[in-house]
Amino acid sequence: MRVTNAPASRKRRTRMLRAAKGFRGRRSKLYRYASDAVDHGRQYAFRDRKTKKRNFRALWQIRINAAARAAGMTYSRFMEGLKAAQVALDRKILAELAATDAAAFAELIQTAQAALKAKTAKV
Repeated sequence: MRVTNAPASRKRRTRMLRAAKGFRGRRSKLYRYASDAVDHGRQYAFRDRKTKKRNFRALWQIRINAAARAAGMTYSRFMEGLKAAQVALDRKILAELAATDAAAFAELIQTAQAALKAKTAKV
């Protein structure tokens, strides 16, 4: 007698069709097309989780650079000064401060400038 493994394969196919819910046309109704669509979707999701991090870091750098240049300093010099002053704020927080709290960002600019002066005086 031939064993078809029917309950397990039906469950597997049902799970795939549920994952394809919201897709258009045969991509949500037929197993073969749903399987391809879900596989591609998961590949894109994996890839774009990495891309999202990259894009946000670039956005934060742009925001910090704009605020730093408005205060008369470049992004690279500002980050060098913060590192010399041992300020442990990441770019996400710095970008948030640059966009919402100009006074706090101005203090960070002064801290970075002072640290750069101390660094050049030491050398």
